[in-house]
Amino acid sequence: MTPAAAQRAMKPQTVLHGGKSAGKALHLQPVSQCRCLYATDTRVPAGTPVVEAGMHPWVGLSDEVRLGLLTEWITPELVDEVLATCGRQDANPRPLSRRFMVYFVLALALFQQDSYDDVAENLVGALGEMDQSIPNKSSFTRARQQFGAAPLEAVFRRVAGAIAPPTLEAAFWRGMRVAAVDGFVLDVPENDVTRAAFGGRADSAGQPVGFPQARVVTLTETGTHATIDARIGTFKGGGGEPALATEMADSAAGMMVIMDRGFPSVALWKAYTQAGAHLLIRARTFIAAKPMEILPDGTYLTRMNLAGQRRSHPGGVTVRVIDYQVDGGETIRLLTDLLEPEAGPAAELAALYHERWEVESAYRQLKTFQRGKAEVLRSASPELIRQEIWAHLALHHCLNRIIMRLADGDGLDPDRISFVKILKHTRRSVVLQAGRSTRRLRQFTKQMTTKVARKLDNGLRRLRAADRYTRRPISQYVARRKDQVRHATRRVSAKMITLAPPILQ
Repeated sequence: MTPAAAQRAMKPQTVLHGGKSAGKALHLQPVSQCRCLYATDTRVPAGTPVVEAGMHPWVGLSDEVRLGLLTEWITPELVDEVLATCGRQDANPRPLSRRFMVYFVLALALFQQDSYDDVAENLVGALGEMDQSIPNKSSFTRARQQFGAAPLEAVFRRVAGAIAPPTLEAAFWRGMRVAAVDGFVLDVPENDVTRAAFGGRADSAGQPVGFPQARVVTLTETGTHATIDARIGTFKGGGGEPALATEMADSAAGMMVIMDRGFPSVALWKAYTQAGAHLLIRARTFIAAKPMEILPDGTYLTRMNLAGQRRSHPGGVTVRVIDYQVDGGETIRLLTDLLEPEAGPAAELAALYHERWEVESAYRQLKTFQRGKAEVLRSASPELIRQEIWAHLALHHCLNRIIMRLADGDGLDPDRISFVKILKHTRRSVVLQAGRSTRRLRQFTKQMTTKVARKLDNGLRRLRAADRYTRRPISQYVARRKDQVRHATRRVSAKMITLAPPILQ
C-alpha cells in the first residue's frame, strides 16, 4: 500500500447502507491498515463487517461457516483455542480466515473426491452469494501452508478418546476397556520431496515401486471403532509400527490392548505394562518357545528377551503363552501379561483375540469409504500430507461418535449402524449448514434419529469368512499358490477354539 493510499485508508469513510436505512450515510472506522471496515452507526449491529469497494466479499463472512453435524464436537470455540495454542491466530481480517481453513481442511477429508472449488461451494453454498466469489485454488493452498499440520493434530487430540459407555458390554472384558493397536499406509503423491520424506516400497533391485506411503498407527477402541490415539510416520524409518505403537502406551492405561504378531518386543511390553495396560499379543511360534513353568490350564510361563540375550538376562520380561487352534487349523500363539489363569482364562483370551479384527473394520471405514478406494491423498508436500491425515483421523473419530450416539439412543450395538449412510448424512448436513445454530443442528439430528430403524440399521452382523490373499501385489504376477482356490466371502458357522498343549523343548 502506498503512503497516500494508507493515509486515505486511515480516514473515517462514509458509505451507503442498503438495508432498512437505504440511502442513508453510515460512518465507518478503519481497522489498522486492513480495508475491512466496521459500521459504528447505531442502525447496524455492532461489529457487522461492511465490505468496502475492492475488498473480497468473504472478508468477515468466512468465520460464519460451520461443519454440519461435526460442529457439535469441533466447535468454533475449540478451533479458536487450538489456533491460539499453536500461535496461528489471524493478525488481520482476511477472506480465508484461519478458523475457516481448519473447517475447510476437514471438509477436504469429508469430500475427498471433490476439488477445492467444489469443497468450498459445499461449505458456503447455503450462505447467501458467497459461492459466487470463491477464491482460486492457489489461495487455498497458500492458506493451508501458512498454518501447517499442528492445528489439525491438536484438533484430533482434543476430540479423540474412548467413547463407549459402561453399558456397552461388547467394548469391555472383565471390567477393562478393550482396544487394539495396528497400522496402515496411505499413498501420497509422487515427487522427490515426498519420496525422500516418507519412502515407499522397492523391488529387489532397490528401485521404487508404486507411490510413496505415509504410515499411520492407531490405538482403537474395538467396541466402537473410535480412535483413542494415533501416530504418523514414514514407510520404513523410525522403527516402524512397533516404535510408533510404543509412543502411545500412556493412552492405554487401564485397558486390555490387543496386537498382531508384528508387534512383540521387550521395549513395547515394558512401556504398556508400566503405563498400567494389559496386553494380548499374537506372536510367531518360535518366539517364547521354551517353557519355564507349565500352568494347570496347559499354558506356560517363559521369558521374552532382546535378541541375543540369555533367558536369565534381567532385561527381559516374563510372559504367559497360550497356544490354540481354530477349527483344527494352524497353531496360534498369544502372549499376555496376565500370568495367573484365574485372572485371564486361556479360552476367554483366545476368543477375545478375535476382537482385534475390529480395527481392520475401522481402517476399512477410513480408507475405503471415507477416503475412497485406492485414492491417493491430494496434498503434495510432507507438511500438508500430515495435515490431511490428521483431518481424516479427526473426521473418522467424529463420525463414530455420531454412530455411537444413535446406537446408544436405540439400545443397539454400534456395529449395526451403517458408516456409509452416516457419512452421507454428515455431508448433507455440511451442504445445508445445519451446524450454524443449535436449533438447526438439533433438528437435523432428530431427523437422523427417526431414520435409525428404517434406514441406518444394518441388522445383526452375520458370521462370515473370506480367504486372505494379495489383492494388490507389487509384482505383475498374482501372488497365489498354484493349489489355492479363490473363494468369495461366504457365511460360516461358529468357529471351534481348541487349546493346544505346550511344546516342550
